[in-house]
Amino acid sequence: MSSVSKYFSGLFTGIKSLLTGMGETWKELWTKKVTQQYPENRDTLVISDRFRCELTMPHDENNEHACTSCGICQMNCPNGTIRVTSKTIETEDGKKKKILDTYNWDLGMCTFCNLCVLTCPSDAIKFENTFENAVFTRDKLKQQLNHEGSKMREKKKEVKPVEPKAE
Repeated sequence: MSSVSKYFSGLFTGIKSLLTGMGETWKELWTKKVTQQYPENRDTLVISDRFRCELTMPHDENNEHACTSCGICQMNCPNGTIRVTSKTIETEDGKKKKILDTYNWDLGMCTFCNLCVLTCPSDAIKFENTFENAVFTRDKLKQQLNHEGSKMREKKKEVKPVEPKAE
């Protein structure tokens, strides 16, 4: 193939590519736009239930949580955003028990993969779909999820109903 034909072949290929792109641009010009009036529409804003943005540890009215400080969430976190610190105490009956000291999470490093929530055996953590997390310094993205003075929720023993004896 001669250099002149290569030149015109490349030229026509470029023009075809340009016209294809411009056609897409013109189609987009006439499609209906979906624009949210944020932040004015915060009250009516609908966020998908599957959206994950902030890891939380729910506490009940007695400031109790369900975390057993097993560390499975920390082990399964792909980039080390969770740091579980526990301490061992001795109970009244002389047994040693591991309790949660601090549960730290770094929002700035989290990939929101949900592995921590899926593998938690006690369902102690969950993702909320709050999305306004803009801050000026990265230090504010590091959060302690367990509240001050919180403790682990005691498991209630299941009472099995007594079945009447067959006579």
